[in-house]
Amino acid sequence: MTALITRDELAAAIEADTVTVVDALGGAYYDQQHLPGALALVLADVDAHAPALLPDRDAAIVTYCSNPACPNSGQVADRLTALGYRNVRKYREGIQDWVEAGLPVETA
Repeated sequence: MTALITRDELAAAIEADTVTVVDALGGAYYDQQHLPGALALVLADVDAHAPALLPDRDAAIVTYCSNPACPNSGQVADRLTALGYRNVRKYREGIQDWVEAGLPVETA
């Protein structure tokens, strides 16, 4: 099971530029809004694109999707871990929680 990260911890890590954030929704959802600096990476693309997008397997990576009911972030995190990434956490509450807290988002 992937370790979790809180909204406050993630916001601090984004501010400090010490984390790579992965949006597991992708597509139109990513284009509409995503966390600052997030990379779009859906489960179907992890094997093909993770090595180029995430070359450092020791770097801090946080996956997220829409909300706690969304399985995408956990699936992407699990696949990254299986590929040898060693510092992957999941922001379970997702972008819904982020937006409701009034934190900034970006659009494509």
